[in-house]
Amino acid sequence: MNATLIRRKLARWYDRNKRSLPWRSTSDPYAIWISEIMLQQTRVAAVIPYYERFLRRFPDPAALAQAPEEEVLTMWSGLGYYSRARNLQKAARQIVAHGSFPATHEEIRELAGVGDYTAAAVASIAFGLPHAVVDGNVRRAIARITNGKAESRIFADMLLDRKNPSRSNQALMELGAVVCLPRDPQCASCPIASECEARKAGTQDDLPGKRAKPATIHLKRKLLVIHQKGKILLAPSPRVQGFWDLPEPFEGARIGVRLGEFRHAITHRSYRFTVHEAAVIVTPKGFRWFSCKTIDKIPLSTTAKKGLRCSIRYE
Repeated sequence: MNATLIRRKLARWYDRNKRSLPWRSTSDPYAIWISEIMLQQTRVAAVIPYYERFLRRFPDPAALAQAPEEEVLTMWSGLGYYSRARNLQKAARQIVAHGSFPATHEEIRELAGVGDYTAAAVASIAFGLPHAVVDGNVRRAIARITNGKAESRIFADMLLDRKNPSRSNQALMELGAVVCLPRDPQCASCPIASECEARKAGTQDDLPGKRAKPATIHLKRKLLVIHQKGKILLAPSPRVQGFWDLPEPFEGARIGVRLGEFRHAITHRSYRFTVHEAAVIVTPKGFRWFSCKTIDKIPLSTTAKKGLRCSIRYE
């Protein structure tokens, strides 16, 4: 297998076909780092508006480091995996203490929430350092290129163009993202189809092997919509730390009419929520009243947003 030929073909294909994405128009390591964290477990199309809003509000590490955590979570609300947002702020404080964005792979790797993949991506894209990236797209592409006969990290390092590691890494990631898809790989439009061992063997649909998924747990919950003088009662979310949610039934709540229902999934948990109007005389400890007019300014859980859509008063 000719790694040099594959590398050259990928580079030519990428230069001609790469998607126009906002983080590809900057060399700012801070902005590139933000994009890489947001893209973890999240589709590109979903990330773009969040990325642009986040950078407008937090244009540099100092702005992010100094912001209240509640505001950071509000800006992140809807992206999920909220530990990413908390680690971003921790890392921003590390960067401020450092005096500048760390410029070596080892220093980037020490930032909160940064693993091997993210450190390699930022190091290569922002600083041109020769570190191969290995994410899910890269693993899948390599499994097919080699027909499962090479270790991903070793082969990714073989394919890396040390003169232009930024383009080299992004080309391989782009191949996995838009051509070498998990299902129905687009072999007819692949720039390295003639070098792909899986295609030659007819095994591209079987690679990589599928991981066993945990069994889905089905759960039922009630959420209460409690209004009082233009305010709504919220409770700390039992599902997402740092967020506010509609309360579940509690002692002293008088549950009224059913407003609707919705489904919501978190990893392998599938929830069925029914939403009820309710009233309360004494506010439970830890709960808070928020103005309905400014509720979009707080970190509100996705389940609360879905539940509130069932409430005519909120609409």
